[in-house]
Amino acid sequence: MSLSRRRFLQFSGASLAALPLLKAYGSGQEPFQHGVASGDPLADRVILWTRITPSADPEFQSMVPYTWQVALDPEMAMVVNSGSGITGPDVDYTIKVDASGLQPGTSYYYRFYSNGIDSPIGRTRTLPIGHVDKLRFAVTSCSNYPMGYFNVYREIALRADLDVVLHLGDYIYEYGPGGYGTGTGLGREPIPAKEMVDIQDYRLRYAQYRSDPDLQEVHRQHPFICVWDDHETTNNAWAGGAENHNVQDGEGDWFVRRSVANQAYFEWMPIRDNGIFDLFGDRAIYRSFRFGNLMDLMMLDTRIAARSEQANWFDQQTADDPERSILGTQQEQWLHSSLTQSQSDGVRWRVLGQQVMMAQLTLARDLSVNMDQWDGYTASRERLFDHIADNNIDNFVVLTGDIHSSWAWDLASNPFSILKYGRLTGRGALGGEFVTPGVTSSFLDKSHLTDVAAIAMDGLIPHLKWVEITQRGYLLMDVSHSRAKAHWYHVDTVTSQNYNASLARIYKQEAGQNHIQRAWSESTADELVPTPAPQYGALARNTIAALRSRYNV
Repeated sequence: MSLSRRRFLQFSGASLAALPLLKAYGSGQEPFQHGVASGDPLADRVILWTRITPSADPEFQSMVPYTWQVALDPEMAMVVNSGSGITGPDVDYTIKVDASGLQPGTSYYYRFYSNGIDSPIGRTRTLPIGHVDKLRFAVTSCSNYPMGYFNVYREIALRADLDVVLHLGDYIYEYGPGGYGTGTGLGREPIPAKEMVDIQDYRLRYAQYRSDPDLQEVHRQHPFICVWDDHETTNNAWAGGAENHNVQDGEGDWFVRRSVANQAYFEWMPIRDNGIFDLFGDRAIYRSFRFGNLMDLMMLDTRIAARSEQANWFDQQTADDPERSILGTQQEQWLHSSLTQSQSDGVRWRVLGQQVMMAQLTLARDLSVNMDQWDGYTASRERLFDHIADNNIDNFVVLTGDIHSSWAWDLASNPFSILKYGRLTGRGALGGEFVTPGVTSSFLDKSHLTDVAAIAMDGLIPHLKWVEITQRGYLLMDVSHSRAKAHWYHVDTVTSQNYNASLARIYKQEAGQNHIQRAWSESTADELVPTPAPQYGALARNTIAALRSRYNV
């Protein structure tokens, strides 16, 4: 790689112009301790993220300049865009750049530069336009740091064949030590050593998670599209409160807590501010992404924006109240309109990325088990299903997290009626739902009883095709114009970094059939996949150091 003096100065000019500040900030200090990330790709732009770790000396905790570059090659020789900026304590020294002017369906490489040091090089990819033959993406959720190592993230990072990663929430957990795993023995005790409540708590917890090398690597290799679930704020949250928010324990005002959790999420995640706000003035996260003529992806917020309070156990009357909602009027209207527009535009697949299970986890139509899921908001689900049926919307797929286990469902308005749904044929189904297991969070530990329970559920619930309730892992979705195929990959342990990963099950939904069925052949990646982001080591640093010496800057 050759770099002219002019190109080098264009890349590093903003930082070089501020050398006195950088020297004061901490000469030689590693500024990029939380890695790099990208997210919310569009056809011509993508969000680039990093954080500059501030000096420990309060005297120098001031505004810090940086520069960034986007290139077509991992050696960063073919630069297509660059810029500079300043970050500081008001955003916890995080950096988010909406890098524009990019070409659709293209892999890019990017890096930042500050304090005399360049960041790791990351890889990202823009959305395609026009005709698209195939997409491959991973789906993941529920990464509780004290519960174990992020082996699942490592597995996803090692895949060079992905267009994007969907994270469906519970990226962090709010508990203090012992609240949900201690981390003792693994060196993964939660920081701060208390439940997250104020802005500093949330920022520290994100910083701890983003120090994990496997989480850093999966972000470095792939763009993410994310939504939150409850634990980014606190357990079993809804718009006006949460099961795990207790004023009597000194946790303060709920709306202050939800607001600072919102702020920290937008600081630390590679998500674009779409300019939409909920009824309480916090930034909303529901949004859509179009992958050419192959897939429309609609990311929902079933948790914070407008969810009504959860019904009590076995309170079916409240669960059925038509005035209650899991989405809120604004988001529900947006979703219905988006589905109709997608169908009208001739896009093949309509896919929802969302938090809690949509299918009926019940033994009968009016006997809901988990009121935190769509089962606790039956009117919202019925309105959605009616909209799909009334408008002849086909090729509908739901991707779900939250429950720390693997499930494959048909979606039907009344799957318990043999007149309205056929278990063997899928008659009456409106689509399929694929549920990803957790990264580390567990549902139940493995035992003979869990095997029996899974078999029993599979036999008693007509629209449930498969369930596995003990293993951690992720979903791989391989989508073409003929089918959407879901692969569940599991890891055998998260308490050791020596683990084995295996393919557990495959289900598919054929285009036009609107129900799922067992598949037996693993999908293969294209022969040509983008080059991964290069290993981060001494080479890039030595190149910059040599250039600085050569040009006496």
